[in-house]
Amino acid sequence: MLYGRSAEISALDEVIARARDGRGGAVVVRGEAGAGKTALLDAAAARGGGMRVLRTTGAESESDLAFAALHQVLRPVAGSLGALPGPQRAAVGAALGLAAGGDGDRFLLCAGVLSLLAEAAAPDGLVCVVDDFQWVDRASADALLFAARRLGTERVAMLLAVRGDAAVKGVPQTVDVGGLPEPAAAELLESRHGALPARVKRELVSLTGANPLALGEIAARLTPPQLAGREPLPDPLPGGARLFGDRVTGLPAPVRLVALVAAVEADLGLVLGAADRLLAEPPVHTAANPSQSGSPGPGPETGAGAKTRPDAETWADAETRPGPKTGAGTGTRPGAESGAGRAALAGLEETGLAEVSGTSVRFRHPLVRSAIHEAATGPEVRRVHAVLAELTTGDRRAWHLAGAALGQDEQVAAALVATAERARDRGGYGAAATALARAAELTPEPRARAVRLKDAAVAAWLGGRPGQAESLLAEARERAGGDAALAMEVAQLRGRFELNSGNAAEAVRILAAGDSLDMLAGAVEAASYVGDTAAVVELGRRAAAHPEGFLRDAVAGIGLTLDGAADGPGLLRRALARAGELEDAAGYLWATAAASYLGESDLAAELAGRAGRVARVSGMAGQLPVVLEFVANAERIAGRLAHSRAIAEEGLELAREAGYANTEAAHLANLAALAALRGEEESCGRLAREALAIAIPHRVGLRAGVAAYALAMLDLCLGRYAAAHDRFTAIAAAGPGAGHPTVVWRSAPDRIEAAVGAGDEAGARAALEAYERWSAHAATPESRALLARCRGLVTSSQDAFGEALRLHTNPFEAARTALLLGERLRRAQRLGEARTQLRTAWETFEQAGARPWARRAQDELRAAGESGQAPPAAVLDVLTPQELRIAGLVADGLSSKQIAAQLFLSPRTVEYHLYKIYPKLGISTRTDLARLVVLLKAPVAGDGML
Repeated sequence: MLYGRSAEISALDEVIARARDGRGGAVVVRGEAGAGKTALLDAAAARGGGMRVLRTTGAESESDLAFAALHQVLRPVAGSLGALPGPQRAAVGAALGLAAGGDGDRFLLCAGVLSLLAEAAAPDGLVCVVDDFQWVDRASADALLFAARRLGTERVAMLLAVRGDAAVKGVPQTVDVGGLPEPAAAELLESRHGALPARVKRELVSLTGANPLALGEIAARLTPPQLAGREPLPDPLPGGARLFGDRVTGLPAPVRLVALVAAVEADLGLVLGAADRLLAEPPVHTAANPSQSGSPGPGPETGAGAKTRPDAETWADAETRPGPKTGAGTGTRPGAESGAGRAALAGLEETGLAEVSGTSVRFRHPLVRSAIHEAATGPEVRRVHAVLAELTTGDRRAWHLAGAALGQDEQVAAALVATAERARDRGGYGAAATALARAAELTPEPRARAVRLKDAAVAAWLGGRPGQAESLLAEARERAGGDAALAMEVAQLRGRFELNSGNAAEAVRILAAGDSLDMLAGAVEAASYVGDTAAVVELGRRAAAHPEGFLRDAVAGIGLTLDGAADGPGLLRRALARAGELEDAAGYLWATAAASYLGESDLAAELAGRAGRVARVSGMAGQLPVVLEFVANAERIAGRLAHSRAIAEEGLELAREAGYANTEAAHLANLAALAALRGEEESCGRLAREALAIAIPHRVGLRAGVAAYALAMLDLCLGRYAAAHDRFTAIAAAGPGAGHPTVVWRSAPDRIEAAVGAGDEAGARAALEAYERWSAHAATPESRALLARCRGLVTSSQDAFGEALRLHTNPFEAARTALLLGERLRRAQRLGEARTQLRTAWETFEQAGARPWARRAQDELRAAGESGQAPPAAVLDVLTPQELRIAGLVADGLSSKQIAAQLFLSPRTVEYHLYKIYPKLGISTRTDLARLVVLLKAPVAGDGML
């Protein structure tokens, strides 16, 4: 029975009830040891009303075993794997050890876990209970938290119990479990010990903080006179902060031995096997035998950290004496069949400290396990690990060998490296990082240790832990010594880490120190993010010395073009001619950059779109959020505002998952620009400030420039020409780290429009001259259309506007030109011609959701004498970003399973969204949806680099 927890149970009941109705979610149950979290989870799960329950408990002994907890929680529903999309099915099957292979994409694996939970929730819902989450292995924790953050449309409730202040990333709802209310604590005491004097109850409640476990354990150790108040309570109370310490140290040696084995390894068969072997070893006095054997750990500890119990006989000293050893999992020692381990385990159960549950030994409370470890000596723990290593294989054996090691050991380190490789292949990057870091500690050879530290850093980075990655890489750098090749490899990684999540200017400095083409390309990329044109030019010259090839031509061409060299554009053209040979998203992004520096915004956007399509299906191990920066920007500049917002929100979520701060800034800046175009003043300001708060200190001038551009566009959209002109002028003057030449070039048409609106004709002409220089090598129709419009603005030439309208391939930019021309025609009293242009503009802006421009076109149209029926509003605006992404993929002909695989969703979630989409759009089939989306989706045009 639970006492005093009605509020906590009510909160958990609400989460479960919402999940039953298809509005799933997760909650963290947080409290100190003994607060009653497990009892709360049990009670909540039992009140699920027929909902399926899956559960696991984090075990400290398994916290280094990749996917140990996930295997436990998903094993009962593994039969539903067939319902998952193929890539997700393969990833989850590999993680659970049910299939070979795996491509190492952790997002794909995490999406598969979400899909499997969604399948398991049919038809009555699912409660997923994870106790002691602080000890769940990292690979499982990452996958479960990914799912927990995406349960909004699933019939799944996830309850995560965690001790103290352990971090649970991204789950905002928390139920805090503190001490019991005093009346409930008194009731608990009386239920176990009968009526007690009020004074005794108050003292016990006060001294224990009303912690249920402490109350029960301490009261059970008091004498009847103490409970009755006839004698004072002892000071300190028995047990104190270490509630189970005296009970553990008082155990008979065989029982304490089996308790330690169970604290190291919970599997029943292994506990019994190891205990039998250890109990068969003749006892030796701890201080009596200093000899060493060839077992994994040398002799007894000495010095300040040593633990001894004089005159105590201990089986741990078997590690200090010679004797026969057995192979890995084969052979037995004399007496191993005696059943001594079973008898000792029965004795442990009789104490009430542990119990056998199925095929595992479980302690009454995690504090019992802590007390057992505190009571054990170092040699005892190592000897237990050594015996367990003989009985296990694979990852378990590797970690037991590591636990048995004293000092460095290459064989043990190599076993951990193999464990890391298996975890990495299955997408368990966090577990791989832990294994590689421990392997490095055990590695005697300095260069091999540095390599393993470097590999651990990469795994931590791909696992979304940039802080750990940077610490590991710093240590690798220190240990690289005079190995120039390894030092350069470490430097390249440092530069990449800085570029993605740190100071982009520092990334330039680090990467520019290398001479390889990859290093120079990374340095150019970093300098481009900073907006350091001089650095890009210098690095481009250095790249030009390398042999001809796509990457060399792109990198060198960008630098030489910025330097005004005649052969720069030719190199970019040659790189673009090879775009059809590209296979990876990174290559397409370089092609996007090449087209952008040629001034061909429409081609740049097309190539960015290709990069996004490739990235979604290529298993990029977390690089998708970076690619989506450029895809979202291209969609925005093409005027597909709803699509851009959907992609940017997806990219923002994935960037936060991956820990890519600078990519997060990119998506925030793009969302700010979208809010400006939609006239959402408050959202634009907030998003721009969030982007700038990352971009300015990190010296990411490209993203700072886009955020500043968003604020300038907001003023321009709302007709605040003077304010917009001031902002665009500041953007043009901003130096590296705060602005960017590409932002200046791409925003030149907007800057010219603002200058004309503000009456600054000289400023408009100067901006036009600069824009003409930028566009000198552009040959696509859209680039020439924008230039013609700018000339029309500066010269008031209606012919120039007409030329722009003939050339435009971007409907959104064509609408802006039509609006500007229509305004001038109306003022010239050519009302019929004006109405034609203004109505076209009004309809396009309404469809795009660009409300400020739509209002402006509507006002002009009325002034021209037309007050006809309003055009339909943006049809797709009624869809959520998630629904819009799904609708777009339906239009591409993908099935629900294929869509789920690309968007890291479950197929059931896709079907749920389709069920919502149809009535919103007034349609009833996938065919209708595809036809509507294709009709509304204009040809791609825009510049993916802004």
